[in-house]
Amino acid sequence: MKDVFKISELLIKRKLKALTDSEKLELKGFKEKYSFLKEVKIDQLVDKIDRLPEVDNKKAWKSIKAKFHERNDKPVITIVKRPWFKYVAAAIVVSLMATTFFLKNKSISNEPIKISPEIVKSNIENINPGTDKATLTLGNGEVVVLEKGVSVKTQNAKSNGKEIVYDANKQDVSKVVYNYLTIPRGGQFTIQLSDGTKVWLNSESQLKFPVAFVEGKTRQVELVYGEAYFEVSPSTEHKGAHFEVYNMKQKVEVVGTEFNIKAYKDEANIYTTLVKGKVNVEIESKKQKLVPNEQLNLDIKNNTSKIKTVDVYNEISWKDGVFAFKGKSLKEIMKVISRWYDVDVIFENKNLESVEFKGSLDKKQSLKEILSIMKSTTINNYEMKDKTLIIR
Repeated sequence: MKDVFKISELLIKRKLKALTDSEKLELKGFKEKYSFLKEVKIDQLVDKIDRLPEVDNKKAWKSIKAKFHERNDKPVITIVKRPWFKYVAAAIVVSLMATTFFLKNKSISNEPIKISPEIVKSNIENINPGTDKATLTLGNGEVVVLEKGVSVKTQNAKSNGKEIVYDANKQDVSKVVYNYLTIPRGGQFTIQLSDGTKVWLNSESQLKFPVAFVEGKTRQVELVYGEAYFEVSPSTEHKGAHFEVYNMKQKVEVVGTEFNIKAYKDEANIYTTLVKGKVNVEIESKKQKLVPNEQLNLDIKNNTSKIKTVDVYNEISWKDGVFAFKGKSLKEIMKVISRWYDVDVIFENKNLESVEFKGSLDKKQSLKEILSIMKSTTINNYEMKDKTLIIR
């Protein structure tokens, strides 16, 4: 059994590229001794360590956190922020497990544990994270597909597969022509409007915008639905022309600033979060001012709103490739997950919907990795059927 723990530790350290020369030789010796090592997959091994019934995970994690406190005065993060952290934690667990300190029952059989490849349920291995993709609908109704790695040119803009840029010098402002940029589930895209304003669009979103803005007149766009982060070109560079974003029941008026609007069709609230500058949010002719770090929450059904101070990073980290879920319920989180991985989510255990998850996750991680992290802290079990995730 000691061999198993040592092998696990060495395999994980190899994943982290932290093996010493003597450890490399030791691992080579184990490979010659145990033929099954050729079939071991490190990700599955780490998952197995977390699920071993003999291990008191709570006690193990408590000790690990204490050790981190001893080395660093900063608070210990309860959920990993980088994929490699789980390997570090697993290495610590197996090295300590070798002393049986974290075993729930010390009278365990001395028979060797056979490590074998894990049978993967359903098709979760095939569920990949989202990527850069969108469709652009031109004024004449023509639809242009935009996707990662593919360059596209239209009469007024060009795209590198990640962003589409409109050239102000090539625009005819004699009449206003609108284009639509639509982001599907499992997608994201960025657009630079003709005035220099930059907009990041999240999964399942649509932006209506003019190919060119009329000089000196208010610049208007519409977030038809979804989520968008705006970095607005200041009015001082456009003869004082303000910038306005319409969506559903509200209008956001800005001078030159950065803010986020979340307005999904399947949600009952619209969230407007100010990062820099100042904005006025107008609802039924009533204007409310926001200052940086404030968020206006509009209840669509009751047409009521309230303003509160928020942690801006948690609201806008999605555009930088991070899911930040501080204080979010599992139901809210799974809506985000479903859009990015293009899956449907069903809660078989309704009690889990209100459970809070605290932590940050990398958007580049596979769905399996995301769920493995959440399973060890929040959810009890899950199953994937076709493209439907069932939470138990």
